[in-house]
Amino acid sequence: MRRFILSVAALVCTMGLNAQSGANYNQTLGQDDKANAINTAVPFLRIAPDSRSGAMGDAGIALSPDAYAQIWNSSKLAFVESPYGVSITYVPWLRQLINDMNLAYVSGYYQIDKLQAVGGSLRYFSMGNVNFYDNNGNGMGSYSPHELAFDLSYNRKLSDNFSLGLAGRFIYSNLTGGQGGQDQEQVESGKSFAVDINGYYTDKVKLGQYDCDWAAGFSISNLGAKLGYTAETKNFIPTNLGVGGSLTMNIDKYNKITGTIDFNKLLVPTPPIYETDEVGEKHIVKGKSDDVGIIQGVFQSFGDAPDGFSEEIKEITTSIGAEYWYANQFAARLGYFHENAKKGNRKYFTAGVGMRMKMLGLDFSYLIPAGNFSNSPLKNTWRFSLIIDFEELASK
Repeated sequence: MRRFILSVAALVCTMGLNAQSGANYNQTLGQDDKANAINTAVPFLRIAPDSRSGAMGDAGIALSPDAYAQIWNSSKLAFVESPYGVSITYVPWLRQLINDMNLAYVSGYYQIDKLQAVGGSLRYFSMGNVNFYDNNGNGMGSYSPHELAFDLSYNRKLSDNFSLGLAGRFIYSNLTGGQGGQDQEQVESGKSFAVDINGYYTDKVKLGQYDCDWAAGFSISNLGAKLGYTAETKNFIPTNLGVGGSLTMNIDKYNKITGTIDFNKLLVPTPPIYETDEVGEKHIVKGKSDDVGIIQGVFQSFGDAPDGFSEEIKEITTSIGAEYWYANQFAARLGYFHENAKKGNRKYFTAGVGMRMKMLGLDFSYLIPAGNFSNSPLKNTWRFSLIIDFEELASK
């Protein structure tokens, strides 16, 4: 059971809390500041699975369309050039703590015509094998906690430059295999349904002597029902608002450079600050109650931080990336991800390479924690992706 707690705690810490050691974290925040990160159920939905965006600071909302678009902004699929394609990704996760935790991801799309495209994806997150024990230390068997998400999208061009997309998602989380907690409360698998609403705009522009392509996009993702593992407790899933932009400079027929930036904010209520009175009851002294419904929680998330607007701004994460292509065959990528110290403290650089060979493409990314956080659970995270492009096959 100890390993199970460690696995789940490490994942939650990495996705929504401070992922660093206590000493470094206190130095970052200072003595008078306190962390107030937003926790959600199924935080694996916030892991960037594809290696292209994974090498660009986890930025992908406004990147050029490809088979990875389903995870970031499915509306881009209406602009994809190939009639259909598939991507497969494998991500070993938190290997500094657990040696058998991983994320597998597969996505695909199909163009109905020049205006419409459909897409789908499956994410499977495994937390490895866990041994269960009762209160007396007697073995109760083992189990492999796992979570998955399956989604389908419909995407359509509304003009030559703009498209909208709508995706539906089924989410499943089974952390205990039905084993009860310490008080033997019945623990069940968690299930939820969610939708994504997203858009993409692209156009051409001339910068000096160079022809450029620019794009902007937005994505409201994981807007759906709360998820819980017991009858009484339900938690928000990671509903998120993301906006992004990109600019590609076509230097000549062989060389082009892309810069991109994404901003993301969870549309989930911020935990209020409580104080306990003399009889042991808790009362909110700053902020608003986070025990609200889904829609109210979305709107409340823009103005409920205990420290006001300044804290709301701290809840925005920033992803910056750059990509260089030679002859549309070889790519080199760099990126940086930043999260405020009070809201999780994830800060890391990313790098990676890509290759396209007729129908097949390979992408690889590597993550390097920023600053003095050498013990970060994110250290040595790498992603490997295979992309299959059927454009050449379809043209024969």
